[in-house]
Parts: sequence; structure tokens; C-alpha cells
Amino acid sequence: MLTLLGSLLGFGTSFLPKVMDYFQDKADKKHELAVMEKQAQIQLDRTVIDANIREVETIHEHDAALDGGGFVNSIRASVRPVITYLFMGLFLGVEITTYYLLVQNGAPPGDALVSIWDEQIMAMWASILAFWFGGRQFAKK
Repeated sequence: MLTLLGSLLGFGTSFLPKVMDYFQDKADKKHELAVMEKQAQIQLDRTVIDANIREVETIHEHDAALDGGGFVNSIRASVRPVITYLFMGLFLGVEITTYYLLVQNGAPPGDALVSIWDEQIMAMWASILAFWFGGRQFAKK
């Protein structure tokens, strides 16, 4: 009986390395597939980044090639800043006028200031500053 049990156990365990190899091979292939997918994603990201860089370089080359003379180039360069100054002047004019009218109509100065400088105005102000000055930090690096 012990001989029969030993024979069966020996026969059964002779397949154990093959079974272990099967599961190890399956795990290895799964890992290799995951690594290949990550490498493909990284390559795709690099391709997109390279395309974005080429696009920006092409735009800069195109703008550098345009030359309308000193006066025209100065006007072209000043459009965005001038529009920004005009809108900031309009914004400050509206805010100061609103504050003045609130105080003239009997509102305490502190309450008038709180009412004109609310969360929406703070969010707008922060987004404008982030647009103009935040982008410059990334462009310099």
C-alpha cells in the first residue's frame, strides 16, 4: 500500500514542475504585455510632445518671417497688452465707481469694499494674473 501511494505521489509530483512553469510563463507573458503597453504609451506621449514642439517652432518661424517694418511690428506686438490695459482700466473704473456710489448711498466703507471685492471678482483677478504671469514661468524653463 505504501509502495502504491509512493508511486502515485511520485508520478503526480513529476508534473508539478511543468504546472509551475505554465503558471510562471503565464505571469511572465502578462508582465511583458503590460511593459510593452507602457512603452507604447510612453512612445505615443513622446510623439505628441515632439509634434507640439514642432508646431510651436513652426509658428515662431512663421512669425519671425513676417516683417512689416518697425512701426507695424510695434503695433502687432502691442495689441494684447493695450487691450489688457484697456480692460483693466474699465474694470478698475467700474469697481471704483461702484464703491463710490455705495459709500455715497450710506454703506459703510468696509461693507462696500467687501461687496465689490467678492469671490467672483477674486477668481477673475486670479485667473487674469495666472494667465499673464503664470505662463511666463513655464516658458522660461
